Amino acid sequence: MGVTSVTKDLDGLSMTVVSEYDVTVARAWLLWADPRELERWWGPPTYPATVEEHDLVPGGRITYYMTGPEGERFPGYWHVLEVDGPTLLAVEDGFADDEGAPNLDMPTTRMRVELAPRSGGGVVMTMTSTFPSVEAFEQLIDMGMEQGLLAAMGQIDEVLAG
Repeated sequence: MGVTSVTKDLDGLSMTVVSEYDVTVARAWLLWADPRELERWWGPPTYPATVEEHDLVPGGRITYYMTGPEGERFPGYWHVLEVDGPTLLAVEDGFADDEGAPNLDMPTTRMRVELAPRSGGGVVMTMTSTFPSVEAFEQLIDMGMEQGLLAAMGQIDEVLAG
C-alpha cells in the first residue's frame, strides 16, 4: 500500500509520514532492525544507502552513507534514543562529515517511528520527524527531505515482498 499521508506542521515543527503495509508488525520491524533491509530502502533509488554500523539499542549508533549518481558520498548517522521492538524506534537523525562525526553545520531532527497493527490486518507505520527550529524545518524541506523520504519509502513494498 505504501504512504497514505504526509503532514507538515510548521507551528509544531514536525513532519509526519503515515504508511500502511500488508505484513505483520514484526515483519515491518525488520525494515529497521536488519541493516541489510534498511539499506535496501533508506536511500532514494538514485542515492542508495550503505549501512556501516548498526547498534540498535538505546545509546547505540547507526551510521550510513548514501551514494549519489556520480559516486559522491553523503554520510549520516542516527543516535538511538529509544527502542521498544517491534513497535517503537526513536533516534536523533543527523548529517555526518567524511569521518563520520556529526556535521555541526547541519541541523539534526528527532525521528520517531511507531508500528501498530492495522484494523483488518497489516501494519501502520507512523514516522514523525521533529525539527529544532523553523529555520531547520525550512532548510531541510528546501533540501528535498520530503521528496527523498517519499522516494525511499516507495521501495518498501518491494523489500517486504522479497
